[in-house]
Amino acid sequence: MKLLGKLYLIPTTMGESDPMDVLPQTVKRSIELIDHYIVENDKTARKSIKAVYPEKKQSELVLFTLNKRTEPSEHLDFIKPLLEGKNMGLMSEAGCPGVADPGAVIVKLAHEKGIQVVPLVGPSSILLAMMASGMNGQSFTFNGYLPIDKDEKKSALKYFEKLSQDKNQSQLFIETPYRNNKLVEDILQILNPATHLCIATDITLPTEFIKTMRISDWKKLKVDLHNRPTIFIIHKM
Repeated sequence: MKLLGKLYLIPTTMGESDPMDVLPQTVKRSIELIDHYIVENDKTARKSIKAVYPEKKQSELVLFTLNKRTEPSEHLDFIKPLLEGKNMGLMSEAGCPGVADPGAVIVKLAHEKGIQVVPLVGPSSILLAMMASGMNGQSFTFNGYLPIDKDEKKSALKYFEKLSQDKNQSQLFIETPYRNNKLVEDILQILNPATHLCIATDITLPTEFIKTMRISDWKKLKVDLHNRPTIFIIHKM
């Protein structure tokens, strides 16, 4: 039987910070040894690899781009190096591959093909926000993006608020960064004044801001989240 390669899930930084401040040595050692990668963006992946391991020769890298325009029929071609016995790295634009990230389809395919998947430790904005929120870390749900339509967004927020109370379950969601400020306005108008809201933005960066307060208290504070990656968590006690 032919020996298969291993798929390493390689985390990245979540902004312009020193990789060694937030990434362990196992990430550096993996990048040192791996030449084949599946990435969301060729340019930023190369930049991340260079930042972690400057000695890596860019000319030796073989990158396969996986994003929303990638056809499912291409996925099997991406993992051919694994089937040929070469180790590969999967890198995300979202910090941790496979979580709120298109790379999950490659991980699923790897399992189907009997390929060992090796997750490496790195920053997850979802978990870091949850850890710092003071909300229920025993039961929480990440809901991804809220609807863009105004009425649908209002319904979703009210639904998640009720769910948080009924199940004692913290509800996490995100927004496209340039719409963050509008979302905050909507949250403050729609949710109950007693509901708790955590805003966690620029996690692991020098400009990191994480704060949990009741909606009534947030109305007294002005925050500017424009174009800043942010996790929102709500919980009605």
